[in-house]
Amino acid sequence: MEAHSLSCAICLDRFKYPVTIPCGHTFCKDCISKHWDQRERSEPQHAEFNCPVCKEKFPTRPSLKRNVSLSFLSDAAAGGGDRKDAGSSCTRPEVGPEQLCARHQKPLDLYCRNDATCVCCACAVNDCKDHDKVLVEEERINRETVLKNKELEVRKCKQSTEQNILELSENIAKAKVSLQQTSQWVTSKFSHLLKVLQEKQEVMESFVALQQEAVLSQAEARLRDLQDKALQLSEIEEHIGSICELPHHQLIQDSMLVEVPQMGEVPVDVNVNILEKLAPVTDVLSRISKLVCEDLDKTVYAAVDHNKEVSPQDKRPVQAVVPSPATPSYSAGKEGLSAYRCSLTFDPRTANAHLLLSQSNRRAEHLTSGPRPVPAHEARFDHTWQVLCFEKFTHGRHYWELEVSKPWAYVGVTYQAIPRKEKGRTCMLGMNELSWSLQLDERQLSAWHAGNKEPVQGQVPGQAQPLRIGMLLDYEAGTLTYYGEGQVRLHAFHCVFTHELTPACWIGEGVSVTLCQP
Repeated sequence: MEAHSLSCAICLDRFKYPVTIPCGHTFCKDCISKHWDQRERSEPQHAEFNCPVCKEKFPTRPSLKRNVSLSFLSDAAAGGGDRKDAGSSCTRPEVGPEQLCARHQKPLDLYCRNDATCVCCACAVNDCKDHDKVLVEEERINRETVLKNKELEVRKCKQSTEQNILELSENIAKAKVSLQQTSQWVTSKFSHLLKVLQEKQEVMESFVALQQEAVLSQAEARLRDLQDKALQLSEIEEHIGSICELPHHQLIQDSMLVEVPQMGEVPVDVNVNILEKLAPVTDVLSRISKLVCEDLDKTVYAAVDHNKEVSPQDKRPVQAVVPSPATPSYSAGKEGLSAYRCSLTFDPRTANAHLLLSQSNRRAEHLTSGPRPVPAHEARFDHTWQVLCFEKFTHGRHYWELEVSKPWAYVGVTYQAIPRKEKGRTCMLGMNELSWSLQLDERQLSAWHAGNKEPVQGQVPGQAQPLRIGMLLDYEAGTLTYYGEGQVRLHAFHCVFTHELTPACWIGEGVSVTLCQP
């Protein structure tokens, strides 16, 4: 083969990494690249790319691909020099961007998939004869495709991580708001309690001072009367003594003028009946003292110890709600609760298909015959035997009563966002963070919130449960209190209410619930 057919038309030397351009002429990759680079530098805006041999012009700078056949011929022509150095120890020198085989000093043009390595043409014929081989450029394309797929996976993972960062940041912000609201609520309650105690202390101190002034003034007036009486009697006593020293006829004459004064009895007891008047106040103060010194102390330390036991990974931002500790039952007083009585009616749009409303939507009965046809509505509970009331509360105090035919029901309040279409217990009153309920059961009453059960204290096993339940909602104070027969207090939730609340009932099969009229 003639040497000039294996020489570059630009450098006139044997090809080094020969590449063929669109017109068919072949040059060294570095030579043609430098030729076109010079054109770009001389005319950056109007550079023309043409063939140095035939002068054919190309609209854009052509991509350069290796001429593999010509590379083999060029390597074969230089084989004598390769054989001369075959016995010497040599490394893998790099010629431009291409690597050479350490054994044959030939370009690594092929990729052996069996050995997972790049090989030259001599290795491909001798060592990898029956192996699966492809051009390095083709394997590069395959690997780039794999890398692009991995890049897409990494990008998706990055987007998911960024989304998690955003959601976590939002949850942190919500948690800060919730914690701040809880802190403000606790501070407000303690501040209000301290203010009320201070005001009542001033009132009672003023009352005691007035009572003290009245009682002591009366007693001191009596003391002055007795002192005047004693002084008068002392004067009479001295006068009698002086008469006794007179002559006989004078003593007889003056003795007839001496008379013992008739003075009325002056009470000497000081009746301090203020303790009787303050008996109700001292009773309340005793109970408050017990609540603060014992019950509040226990619940505060119980809450602190509980938070210490929970790991940070188990904590999540939730609405601040603190169930009240068990407290003794006491009479609420009918006059006090009557002032907050309100009228309620059931909302038929929310009633489950098993529930039949009657008596102007004041009575809800769970039919034993099965569900009845009802129009679909977004507010209806599809799978939960539940119904809401029309009335909604965002402030103030509200008291209502209801009668349950049999102790198989949950009664309470809920936010409007309570789930309504899901199956299972997530929609039930008290089984989520959006609602609070009292469970009426033949064995025991239980208070529920966020799926947490708290037995109502003071219940005797086997005792007939109350079928008339009263509920007092104090929105600003954050309390929901339950009362049984005779308006005896059963249980109370202490919460931070943030949205409008609606009375609601879950009704067991064959049970009816009637809303009592004020």
